[in-house]
Amino acid sequence: MRNRLFIDGRFVPAKSGRVYPVLNPADGALVARVSEGGPADVDAAVRAAVRAVSGPWGRMQARERGKILLKIAGLIRDNLDALALLECRTAGKPLGDAKDEMGLAADTFEYYGGAANKHFGETIPVAGAGLDYTLREPVGVCGLIVPWNFPLVIAAWKLGPALACGNTVVLKPSPETPLTALALAELAAEAGLPEGVLNVVPGPGPGCGDALVTHPLVRKISFTGSTATGTGIMKAAADGIKRVSLELGGKSPNIVFDDADLDLCVEKSVWSVFYNAGQDCCARSRVLVHRKVHDKLVAALVARTRKFVVGHPEKKGTQIGPIISARQHAKIAALIASGKAQGAKLLCGGVRPKGVPAKGHYLTPAVFAGADAEMRIVREEIFGPVLAVIPFKDEAEAIALANDSAYGLSASLWTRDVGRVLRVTRAVQSGVISVNTSSSVHLEAPFGGYKGSGLGRELGLKALDLYSEVKNVFISNV
Repeated sequence: MRNRLFIDGRFVPAKSGRVYPVLNPADGALVARVSEGGPADVDAAVRAAVRAVSGPWGRMQARERGKILLKIAGLIRDNLDALALLECRTAGKPLGDAKDEMGLAADTFEYYGGAANKHFGETIPVAGAGLDYTLREPVGVCGLIVPWNFPLVIAAWKLGPALACGNTVVLKPSPETPLTALALAELAAEAGLPEGVLNVVPGPGPGCGDALVTHPLVRKISFTGSTATGTGIMKAAADGIKRVSLELGGKSPNIVFDDADLDLCVEKSVWSVFYNAGQDCCARSRVLVHRKVHDKLVAALVARTRKFVVGHPEKKGTQIGPIISARQHAKIAALIASGKAQGAKLLCGGVRPKGVPAKGHYLTPAVFAGADAEMRIVREEIFGPVLAVIPFKDEAEAIALANDSAYGLSASLWTRDVGRVLRVTRAVQSGVISVNTSSSVHLEAPFGGYKGSGLGRELGLKALDLYSEVKNVFISNV
């Protein structure tokens, strides 16, 4: 287990000497004591990344960069079980889910390893006499800030395209879940990534994160997290005219019409909000359902939700693990209480299950009916296993309810009417929409949000645009 900062190709203690505990949300056990990065450590990491820009990495051909990313993918697979256990014990993920996510991280490096030499400029027929063409060049030093809900997966989403384009990186993992990022740094070095190209500095947002965002030598910030923090990052990055991409919060609608396949809808819908204990910005936590099938759908959702097995993430059969922290657990509990106080009916869940460790942060998945668009459980991102059902009378009202949100990240639509699919998917203000499924995030396709859900698109080839500059060149033949 690596528990120190990774700067300029080696593991080092924080310059302050400070360490902090990383606790298992399943039982409160100490997993590790990790060096706590601060402004001085961020500065050292950024300067190492600057040096690496002009070193072997900066001179390396795109094909060779791609080969290193492919090696990283292979090493992740070789160490998948160990990485999954680290993720399980710090993020509280059921072990099987953690293994799947490590596989996805490997897939991501593989995808961008193949894409490294396939992102290029173009020739343009301009009016002048000569040749006009564009070049794709790296931005430079990129600060990547990732959250605790999908620690290694989201790190891979950012690192893959950033490195494929030839940038150097300072990665700041969440303080709660830094261990897989530090392990990844070691694997990347083993794969042949030159010193200083990838630096990992765990630490708190105040101090460590702020220092990265405001550092004058950082040219790009990519952040995944809350909308409030993203807003602050945009403001702080303005002084240096830094490039910024943000994947922020969500309050995603799940729109169910009366012609939907309800059996399929129910099974997919419960997973779309309760997977990872609801700690997912894409969670379809607002179920908007046609009045004709409202009662039937609610009954089916409750029956299916009661079947989830909540427990210790290393225990066989567990489907939902703990909430990440006591603070997050308290926030969710307060929002559940607000739902009841505002008149929604809690039909199941929202309580601590029996038989779980006393120091774990567990909560059974909750289903509310009788909700309306003004309630906090409908308007605020809960980031926990809570679902609210709202009826609608027709297509127009469904669209209005779906768009009545500060967010616009994900959405699902359930109907057999192709014309309705075309109308509703065009009208709903959301970056990604799935039809007759809850699966809307794909490695090969762009992912990102409208409105308060962020700026830019990750994944797919579109992500390469976030990490490259376009230079236009005109050669006159006169």
